[in-house]
Amino acid sequence: MSNGLRHVTTLEPEVAELLALAMYPDSVRVRAALEKYASDPQRQVWVWQARGKPVCAIGLRINGNAAEILHIGTQLDARRQGHARQLLFALLERLDLTTLEAETDDGAAGFYRRAGFKVEETEGRGGHVRYRCTLLT
Repeated sequence: MSNGLRHVTTLEPEVAELLALAMYPDSVRVRAALEKYASDPQRQVWVWQARGKPVCAIGLRINGNAAEILHIGTQLDARRQGHARQLLFALLERLDLTTLEAETDDGAAGFYRRAGFKVEETEGRGGHVRYRCTLLT
């Protein structure tokens, strides 16, 4: 497949690197988060491929027809080209989701807003502003 959505059942290094872009840069924490994708049956990893290579990866927690975005990362040189948005909407269709949610910070709130999510400010740990993003289909 040259372009499009692909389910990842074994976490390949290049996909792990994409997911790690969305994580706090601490190798111990990153490794622990990635290991949860292998051990938790509710967690899934999907990638969006362009020209046969993964350019965007997403880690989800699935619960029926709802999913929570845990991590989403796009290659630096592939950002702002619509890959993450294509990934989200392909997943909605493929998994027949009715709700897609994420919690994020200032840096990604605009992305979710532009993708059609309802974005609400909430208080995070340590008094930092966080955003709850919800897309209902």
